[in-house]
Amino acid sequence: MTQTHDIAALLDIMRALRDPSGGCPWDREQNFASIAPYTIEEAYEVAGTIEEENWPELKDELGDLLFQVVFHARMAEEKKLFAFDDVVAAICAKMLRRHPHVFGSGAAVETSEAQTVAWEEHKKKERAAKVVGGGSLLDDVPRALPALLRAVKLQKRAASVGFDWDNAAKVVEKIAEEALEIVEARDTAPDTLEEEVGDLLFAVANLARHLKVDPENALRAANAKFVRRFKVIEGELVKRGKTPEQASLDEMEAIWQAAKLAER
Repeated sequence: MTQTHDIAALLDIMRALRDPSGGCPWDREQNFASIAPYTIEEAYEVAGTIEEENWPELKDELGDLLFQVVFHARMAEEKKLFAFDDVVAAICAKMLRRHPHVFGSGAAVETSEAQTVAWEEHKKKERAAKVVGGGSLLDDVPRALPALLRAVKLQKRAASVGFDWDNAAKVVEKIAEEALEIVEARDTAPDTLEEEVGDLLFAVANLARHLKVDPENALRAANAKFVRRFKVIEGELVKRGKTPEQASLDEMEAIWQAAKLAER
Protein backbone atom coordinates (compact mmCIF):
# COMPACT_ATOMS: atom_id res chain seq x y z
CA MET A 1 0.00 0.00 0.00
CA THR A 2 1.14 3.54 -0.75
CA GLN A 3 2.76 4.99 2.40
CA THR A 4 2.93 8.64 1.37
CA HIS A 5 0.35 11.02 2.80
CA ASP A 6 -1.40 12.07 -0.38
CA ILE A 7 -4.68 11.32 -2.11
CA ALA A 8 -3.24 8.14 -3.62
CA ALA A 9 -2.63 6.80 -0.10
CA LEU A 10 -6.20 7.57 0.92
CA LEU A 11 -7.54 5.83 -2.19
CA ASP A 12 -5.38 2.80 -1.37
CA ILE A 13 -6.73 2.75 2.20
CA MET A 14 -10.31 2.87 0.93
CA ARG A 15 -9.63 0.12 -1.58
CA ALA A 16 -8.20 -2.06 1.20
CA LEU A 17 -11.13 -1.39 3.51
CA ARG A 18 -13.56 -2.52 0.79
CA ASP A 19 -11.50 -5.55 -0.26
CA PRO A 20 -13.89 -8.56 -0.23
CA SER A 21 -11.15 -10.93 0.90
CA GLY A 22 -9.43 -8.97 3.65
CA GLY A 23 -11.15 -5.67 4.20
CA CYS A 24 -13.18 -4.34 7.11
CA PRO A 25 -16.52 -6.14 7.50
CA TRP A 26 -18.36 -2.90 8.30
CA ASP A 27 -16.92 -0.96 5.37
CA ARG A 28 -17.61 -3.84 2.97
CA GLU A 29 -21.29 -3.93 3.95
CA GLN A 30 -21.97 -0.26 3.25
CA ASN A 31 -23.71 1.19 0.20
CA PHE A 32 -24.54 4.67 -1.08
CA ALA A 33 -27.72 4.92 0.99
CA SER A 34 -26.15 3.72 4.23
CA ILE A 35 -23.18 6.08 3.92
CA ALA A 36 -25.17 9.17 2.89
CA PRO A 37 -26.22 10.07 6.47
CA TYR A 38 -22.55 10.00 7.54
CA THR A 39 -21.68 12.31 4.65
CA ILE A 40 -24.29 14.81 5.80
CA GLU A 41 -23.12 14.48 9.41
CA GLU A 42 -19.51 15.16 8.45
CA ALA A 43 -20.51 18.27 6.49
CA TYR A 44 -22.32 19.58 9.57
CA GLU A 45 -19.28 18.86 11.72
CA VAL A 46 -17.17 20.93 9.33
CA ALA A 47 -19.68 23.77 9.68
CA GLY A 48 -19.62 23.38 13.46
CA THR A 49 -15.85 23.72 13.75
CA ILE A 50 -15.94 26.81 11.53
CA GLU A 51 -18.65 28.30 13.72
CA GLU A 52 -16.47 27.63 16.77
CA GLU A 53 -13.34 28.87 14.93
CA ASN A 54 -11.64 25.65 16.00
CA TRP A 55 -9.05 25.60 13.24
CA PRO A 56 -7.02 22.56 14.40
CA GLU A 57 -10.23 20.53 14.57
CA LEU A 58 -11.29 21.84 11.15
CA LYS A 59 -8.33 20.06 9.59
CA ASP A 60 -9.55 16.73 10.98
CA GLU A 61 -13.17 17.35 10.05
CA LEU A 62 -12.24 18.25 6.48
CA GLY A 63 -10.32 14.97 6.33
CA ASP A 64 -13.42 13.11 7.49
CA LEU A 65 -15.48 14.83 4.80
CA LEU A 66 -12.89 14.02 2.13
CA PHE A 67 -13.00 10.39 3.22
CA GLN A 68 -16.74 10.40 2.53
CA VAL A 69 -16.08 11.53 -1.04
CA VAL A 70 -13.49 8.78 -1.45
CA PHE A 71 -15.90 6.21 0.04
CA HIS A 72 -18.67 7.07 -2.43
CA ALA A 73 -16.24 7.17 -5.35
CA ARG A 74 -14.91 3.72 -4.43
CA MET A 75 -18.40 2.21 -4.30
CA ALA A 76 -19.16 3.80 -7.67
CA GLU A 77 -15.96 2.36 -9.15
CA GLU A 78 -16.89 -1.11 -7.89
CA LYS A 79 -20.20 -0.77 -9.75
CA LYS A 80 -18.34 0.51 -12.83
CA LEU A 81 -20.23 3.82 -12.67
CA PHE A 82 -17.27 6.19 -12.30
CA ALA A 83 -14.04 6.54 -10.32
CA PHE A 84 -12.47 9.17 -8.07
CA ASP A 85 -10.54 10.63 -11.01
CA ASP A 86 -13.87 11.18 -12.79
CA VAL A 87 -15.16 13.11 -9.77
CA VAL A 88 -12.09 15.34 -9.88
CA ALA A 89 -12.38 15.77 -13.65
CA ALA A 90 -16.05 16.74 -13.36
CA ILE A 91 -15.50 19.41 -10.73
CA CYS A 92 -12.45 20.78 -12.57
CA ALA A 93 -14.46 21.06 -15.78
CA LYS A 94 -17.30 22.78 -13.93
CA MET A 95 -15.00 25.31 -12.26
CA LEU A 96 -13.32 26.12 -15.57
CA ARG A 97 -16.69 26.44 -17.31
CA ARG A 98 -18.14 28.72 -14.64
CA HIS A 99 -15.08 30.98 -14.34
CA PRO A 100 -14.43 32.13 -17.92
CA HIS A 101 -13.19 35.47 -16.53
CA VAL A 102 -10.29 33.60 -14.88
CA PHE A 103 -9.59 30.68 -17.20
CA GLY A 104 -10.95 31.87 -20.52
CA SER A 105 -11.77 34.92 -22.57
CA GLY A 106 -14.83 35.98 -20.61
CA ALA A 107 -15.46 39.56 -19.50
CA ALA A 108 -13.61 40.67 -16.38
CA VAL A 109 -15.42 40.29 -13.06
CA GLU A 110 -14.31 42.89 -10.54
CA THR A 111 -16.38 42.10 -7.42
CA SER A 112 -17.67 39.04 -5.55
CA GLU A 113 -21.23 40.28 -6.15
CA ALA A 114 -20.64 40.37 -9.89
CA GLN A 115 -19.14 36.88 -9.73
CA THR A 116 -22.22 35.61 -7.89
CA VAL A 117 -24.42 36.98 -10.67
CA ALA A 118 -22.19 35.45 -13.35
CA TRP A 119 -22.11 32.09 -11.53
CA GLU A 120 -25.90 32.02 -11.28
CA GLU A 121 -26.18 32.84 -14.97
CA HIS A 122 -23.97 29.88 -15.86
CA LYS A 123 -26.02 27.58 -13.64
CA LYS A 124 -29.24 28.98 -15.07
CA LYS A 125 -28.12 28.13 -18.61
CA GLU A 126 -27.16 24.61 -17.55
CA ARG A 127 -30.52 24.07 -15.85
CA ALA A 128 -32.41 25.51 -18.82
CA ALA A 129 -30.81 22.90 -21.05
CA LYS A 130 -32.06 20.18 -18.70
CA VAL A 131 -35.61 21.59 -18.70
CA VAL A 132 -35.64 21.63 -22.50
CA GLY A 133 -34.75 17.96 -22.29
CA GLY A 134 -37.94 17.25 -20.33
CA GLY A 135 -36.81 17.91 -16.76
CA SER A 136 -37.98 20.44 -14.21
CA LEU A 137 -36.22 23.55 -12.97
CA LEU A 138 -36.50 22.10 -9.47
CA ASP A 139 -35.31 18.56 -10.22
CA ASP A 140 -31.73 18.91 -9.02
CA VAL A 141 -32.49 20.62 -5.69
CA PRO A 142 -31.46 17.75 -3.39
CA ARG A 143 -34.24 16.30 -1.24
CA ALA A 144 -31.73 15.47 1.50
CA LEU A 145 -30.88 19.12 2.17
CA PRO A 146 -31.97 20.57 5.52
CA ALA A 147 -35.57 21.67 5.03
CA LEU A 148 -34.94 25.41 5.49
CA LEU A 149 -32.03 25.38 3.07
CA ARG A 150 -34.01 23.40 0.49
CA ALA A 151 -36.94 25.80 0.83
CA VAL A 152 -34.70 28.74 -0.01
CA LYS A 153 -33.14 26.94 -2.98
CA LEU A 154 -36.58 26.00 -4.34
CA GLN A 155 -37.74 29.60 -3.94
CA LYS A 156 -34.63 30.95 -5.67
CA ARG A 157 -35.19 28.61 -8.61
CA ALA A 158 -38.82 29.72 -8.97
CA ALA A 159 -37.79 33.37 -8.59
CA SER A 160 -35.25 32.98 -11.41
CA VAL A 161 -38.16 32.68 -13.86
CA GLY A 162 -40.26 35.42 -12.24
CA PHE A 163 -42.37 33.34 -9.85
CA ASP A 164 -41.80 35.38 -6.69
CA TRP A 165 -43.21 38.01 -4.36
CA ASP A 166 -42.56 41.61 -5.40
CA ASN A 167 -41.09 42.62 -2.04
CA ALA A 168 -40.51 41.53 1.55
CA ALA A 169 -43.59 43.39 2.82
CA LYS A 170 -45.85 41.06 0.86
CA VAL A 171 -44.06 38.06 2.36
CA VAL A 172 -44.72 39.46 5.85
CA GLU A 173 -48.41 39.64 4.95
CA LYS A 174 -48.23 36.01 3.84
CA ILE A 175 -46.62 35.03 7.15
CA ALA A 176 -49.46 36.70 9.06
CA GLU A 177 -51.97 34.86 6.87
CA GLU A 178 -50.27 31.49 7.45
CA ALA A 179 -50.11 32.09 11.22
CA LEU A 180 -53.85 32.80 11.29
CA GLU A 181 -54.51 29.59 9.34
CA ILE A 182 -52.63 27.64 12.03
CA VAL A 183 -54.87 29.10 14.72
CA GLU A 184 -57.95 28.23 12.67
CA ALA A 185 -56.67 24.70 11.97
CA ARG A 186 -56.03 24.12 15.67
CA ASP A 187 -59.71 24.70 16.37
CA THR A 188 -61.35 23.26 13.26
CA ALA A 189 -58.97 20.86 11.48
CA PRO A 190 -56.19 19.64 13.79
CA ASP A 191 -55.20 16.95 11.29
CA THR A 192 -53.93 19.70 8.96
CA LEU A 193 -51.73 21.39 11.58
CA GLU A 194 -48.47 19.89 10.31
CA GLU A 195 -49.20 21.11 6.80
CA GLU A 196 -50.12 24.59 8.05
CA VAL A 197 -46.99 24.86 10.20
CA GLY A 198 -44.96 23.78 7.16
CA ASP A 199 -46.56 26.56 5.11
CA LEU A 200 -45.61 29.08 7.81
CA LEU A 201 -42.00 27.90 7.92
CA PHE A 202 -41.80 28.01 4.12
CA ALA A 203 -43.05 31.61 4.20
CA VAL A 204 -40.51 32.55 6.91
CA ALA A 205 -37.74 31.06 4.78
CA ASN A 206 -39.03 33.16 1.90
CA LEU A 207 -38.85 36.31 4.02
CA ALA A 208 -35.28 35.47 5.02
CA ARG A 209 -34.38 35.06 1.34
CA HIS A 210 -35.87 38.45 0.47
CA LEU A 211 -33.92 40.03 3.33
CA LYS A 212 -30.73 38.22 2.22
CA VAL A 213 -30.54 36.33 5.52
CA ASP A 214 -29.56 32.65 5.58
CA PRO A 215 -32.41 31.06 7.57
CA GLU A 216 -30.31 28.02 8.49
CA ASN A 217 -27.59 30.23 9.98
CA ALA A 218 -30.19 32.44 11.63
CA LEU A 219 -31.84 29.45 13.30
CA ARG A 220 -28.48 28.01 14.36
CA ALA A 221 -27.67 31.35 15.98
CA ALA A 222 -31.07 31.44 17.66
CA ASN A 223 -30.50 27.91 18.99
CA ALA A 224 -27.11 28.94 20.38
CA LYS A 225 -28.62 32.02 21.98
CA PHE A 226 -31.38 29.95 23.60
CA VAL A 227 -28.84 27.49 25.00
CA ARG A 228 -26.66 30.32 26.30
CA ARG A 229 -29.51 32.09 28.08
CA PHE A 230 -31.09 28.92 29.44
CA LYS A 231 -27.74 28.01 30.99
CA VAL A 232 -27.81 31.39 32.73
CA ILE A 233 -31.20 30.45 34.18
CA GLU A 234 -29.82 27.12 35.40
CA GLY A 235 -26.74 28.77 36.89
CA GLU A 236 -28.71 31.45 38.71
CA LEU A 237 -31.15 28.88 40.09
CA VAL A 238 -28.23 26.81 41.40
CA LYS A 239 -27.10 29.89 43.33
CA ARG A 240 -30.57 30.05 44.83
CA GLY A 241 -30.50 26.38 45.77
CA LYS A 242 -33.14 25.44 43.20
CA THR A 243 -33.57 23.38 40.08
CA PRO A 244 -35.62 24.53 37.07
CA GLU A 245 -38.37 22.12 38.14
CA GLN A 246 -38.60 23.91 41.49
CA ALA A 247 -38.74 27.42 40.03
CA SER A 248 -41.82 29.19 38.73
CA LEU A 249 -42.14 30.30 35.14
CA ASP A 250 -42.17 33.94 36.31
CA GLU A 251 -38.89 33.42 38.17
CA MET A 252 -37.21 31.82 35.17
CA GLU A 253 -38.58 34.49 32.84
CA ALA A 254 -37.13 37.23 35.06
CA ILE A 255 -33.69 35.62 34.91
CA TRP A 256 -34.06 35.20 31.14
CA GLN A 257 -34.83 38.90 30.70
CA ALA A 258 -31.86 39.82 32.91
CA ALA A 259 -29.59 37.63 30.78
CA LYS A 260 -31.00 39.20 27.65
CA LEU A 261 -30.37 42.69 29.01
CA ALA A 262 -26.82 41.75 30.06
CA GLU A 263 -25.99 40.60 26.52
CA ARG A 264 -26.96 43.98 25.15
